[in-house]
Amino acid sequence: LAYALLPAGPGAPQVVAVAATGALAGFVPHIARGRAPDPDHAARRVLTLAFAAVCAGPLRTAPDPYHVPLVLLVLVLTALYDAVSAALLRHARARVPRRRGGSPVPYAPLLRDELRALPGVGTAVRASGAVMALTVTVAGLWALPVLCVPLLLTQLAFRRHRAVRRTYRQTIASLARATEVAGYTPPGHAHRVAALSRAVGRELGLSGEDLTVLEYAALMHDIGQLSLVDPVPEGATALLPAAEQRRIALLGGAVVRRTGVPAAVALVVERQADPYREQPLAARIVRAANAYDDLSGETAQGALRALEHLRLGTARDYHPAVVESLVRVVVRGGVEGPAPG
Repeated sequence: LAYALLPAGPGAPQVVAVAATGALAGFVPHIARGRAPDPDHAARRVLTLAFAAVCAGPLRTAPDPYHVPLVLLVLVLTALYDAVSAALLRHARARVPRRRGGSPVPYAPLLRDELRALPGVGTAVRASGAVMALTVTVAGLWALPVLCVPLLLTQLAFRRHRAVRRTYRQTIASLARATEVAGYTPPGHAHRVAALSRAVGRELGLSGEDLTVLEYAALMHDIGQLSLVDPVPEGATALLPAAEQRRIALLGGAVVRRTGVPAAVALVVERQADPYREQPLAARIVRAANAYDDLSGETAQGALRALEHLRLGTARDYHPAVVESLVRVVVRGGVEGPAPG
């Protein structure tokens, strides 16, 4: 980005050539370690830099008083373009398997997620590119090592953070499987509920940390069943008396609080059996997704019965807006959850 924003820098074709060469060079460490590179991600980066280079064309002829404002404008436009292209890439990848007759996830919620993420670290990194371009014009090439070292350290820190988050999620997924291993719930139930909850949450506008809390709570929503002496038939808690559902939810919340997950996750697990008017949004989603998976089975007729049950329960148990969002997700073909474990 800094290369594209240089005041007397190269044209767009040269920026694309340099960016593409850098992307190809970045594949080498992945291939050397036996990992498949991500050409889609690299292509998106190259296209974003090409867009920035084209927008930066007027910088070469702009008067000095307007140079910095124009750099900021190009930075904003590049960030918006990157958000649009990132959402398009996710839209293309987030397809329901053809064997289930599904269709793509709607583009609008994905774009909303990307736009909400703009004020984060990504924008700070892009701003560093603009600062680097301005600094090079004053300090020369010495600005490159001075400004690149903090960026490299930031990248290493984020890689470590991502590894910790990945391990954290694997631990939660293992805890979620405890009810399946013990025979309290059917295989894959927790992951199906988590995938469906995430899709419904995105449909309702959740993103970022809210989606993460929702997914973790959905994975562990049945963990309270481990405290039962006699398992619930097929692990289906949706048809239990309200008092028994509430007891299982409270037991589950107590267990979740001891795992070290955020308190918001335990709160969702505890509140999933409350009347929907007293629930946070995440608990409403988990309850509806769990009931659908409990009752739908593997047939179209079962899915219709489950949706009918949800709609009949909108007076007390299930929030109408959540149910309608779930219906839209199911009509599109459902979701494919992550592989268990």
